[in-house]
Amino acid sequence: MSPLVIVLIGIAIVLFCIIVLRLHALLSLLLAALVTGILTSQAQIYDYAIHSNMSDASALALSVQTIGSRLSNAFGNTVGKIGILILLASIIGAALMKSGAAERIIRSLMKLIGQKNASMAFLSGSFMLGIPVFFDTVFYLMIPLVKSMGIRNPKRFSLYLMCAIAGGVMAHSLVPPTPGPLYVAKELGVDIGVMMIAGLTIGAITVICGYLYALWANKKWDLPMRSTADMPVEDLKATSEIEDKNLPGLAISLLPILLPILLITGNTFLGMTIDPDAEGTSEFQLFLLHTFKIIGDSNIALFISATIALSLMWVRLKDAKLFQKNVSESLMSAGMIILITSAGGTFGQMLQQTGIGVQIGELAGGSQAAILPLAFLIAVVVRTAQGSATVAMVTAVGVMNGFGSAHGFGFHPVYLAIVIGCGSKIFPWMNDSAFWIITKMAGMEEKETIRFFSYLLTVMGLAGFVAVMILSYLFPFT
Repeated sequence: MSPLVIVLIGIAIVLFCIIVLRLHALLSLLLAALVTGILTSQAQIYDYAIHSNMSDASALALSVQTIGSRLSNAFGNTVGKIGILILLASIIGAALMKSGAAERIIRSLMKLIGQKNASMAFLSGSFMLGIPVFFDTVFYLMIPLVKSMGIRNPKRFSLYLMCAIAGGVMAHSLVPPTPGPLYVAKELGVDIGVMMIAGLTIGAITVICGYLYALWANKKWDLPMRSTADMPVEDLKATSEIEDKNLPGLAISLLPILLPILLITGNTFLGMTIDPDAEGTSEFQLFLLHTFKIIGDSNIALFISATIALSLMWVRLKDAKLFQKNVSESLMSAGMIILITSAGGTFGQMLQQTGIGVQIGELAGGSQAAILPLAFLIAVVVRTAQGSATVAMVTAVGVMNGFGSAHGFGFHPVYLAIVIGCGSKIFPWMNDSAFWIITKMAGMEEKETIRFFSYLLTVMGLAGFVAVMILSYLFPFT
């Protein structure tokens, strides 16, 4: 059976189970992953593994694994990537809300920029944070503020949410040092500085278009604020009525949000600027590099932040039973999010093992169509089919490298790198773990996530494609 047919069967199962049978998303995704895995042949798995740069022995070992082992390994891989982060993020979010820290930040923000400009603050803030920090982490840290702001103006809740998503998600695929754009730039021989400038330029255009869509979507569809296990709406309303004097200070309130960003950013940029093997590297530089590798790891940085946030909540509550209740609720909420997100990641990995990315690359490799639209289309199809933006970018750049040197295309290769990044954003849906993180943490239903997340990213990806096509024609820089 061809990879495309298997992928279509998997997608159909998810949609049928969730939309028609109203089955829980966790069970629907696992069932689709199971069927997809059963239909995938050993030869297809082996070819996928070889194209993923596995050794022959590792590829053979993967191809002969039982479906149960492949499912559990895929599930475990996703949990390993996001499990601790979601757990800590849920604790931080709950602690910021219960302690009044999120409320203090929002009140200070409104005094500084006014409620009218809050959406722009979320948009620009998430874009800048998304450059050195993974999108998931940016979203975890922003969602308590989005909810605190939304309780004041419920009719603009979806606008605030989309603004927090729009900035961070585009920076993640367009601006180094995040892995996707960094890898693509290196493969195409694009200078990192040039990639950053181009990514920031196109990123700004896409974010503006995303903001315009967010304004339109906010007027067209209503998104009610719903209670989640760790953030009941009643508690949000009660917190918004607390007097200023009973809230923690602004500096200590900001610390759980800013500290992990500073630590992760510090680790990223020190790794880029300090070569431990270079002559002249001082002991102090080596110490900094080693220290930030530890505390700048996203799991450790969020653990430190969670400790501070919990301390804030303890000082505010001074009630051991209530403190324990709040922590338990945040852990239970995180547990369900981790399960559903990991099921989505498992389904995505089963789709990848069909070799759909390899097949799409081979089909496109025989075409001499216009280079930029072709690269964009490959990234779009791979992303939608198997759920990973990074895999879509790696696949697309691999195919385009098959046409020869990117410097011989008649335009600067940075345009090719950027258009691949834009294509990788098109229509994320239920095989993408981020889809479920946003759905559950924002308290949305699946159809709402498609409106306020999937369509949003599609608009921004298409806007970036159009911008690249125009700029590459006007300013080819060959």
